[in-house]
Amino acid sequence: MIILGIDPGTASMGYGILKVRPKKRGRPAISHIHHGCITTSKDLPASERLHIIEKELRKIMREHSPNLVAIESLFFFKNLKTAMPVSEAKGVVLLMAAKNKLEVQEFSPPQIKMAITGFGRAEKKEVQEHVQKILKLKELPRPNHAADALSVAIICSRGIKG
Repeated sequence: MIILGIDPGTASMGYGILKVRPKKRGRPAISHIHHGCITTSKDLPASERLHIIEKELRKIMREHSPNLVAIESLFFFKNLKTAMPVSEAKGVVLLMAAKNKLEVQEFSPPQIKMAITGFGRAEKKEVQEHVQKILKLKELPRPNHAADALSVAIICSRGIKG
């Protein structure tokens, strides 16, 4: 099974792709395939930014053929100006998943942090370090949006429900 993890955003949308094989000693065997970010310029109109996200997601889905999409949910917001664009970007992800007939599982940031680090208020660097260790990566996964996307894919691979 291939899981596409997403950390939604308009300026920078993190993605991570994992391959999951049957369980060994209680946990599935997971391996890192790829991770990165889809970035858009703040100087572009919102519609164009969403179009770029859609085009890039289409490429990623075509190249990696995921079976499932795991996405970080919008847990809370301090600023409506940032919450709305993130929600719009998430909408593009949900639409692309539906077009590709993919199941979507959503997880909150505290749920992800708790499952990855054991602490629901872990710092970004802690999450990156745990993701690096879990996936046996040589370096910290960067940028942190990509690490967040990998972390949501990891917990989804473990059968945790959002």
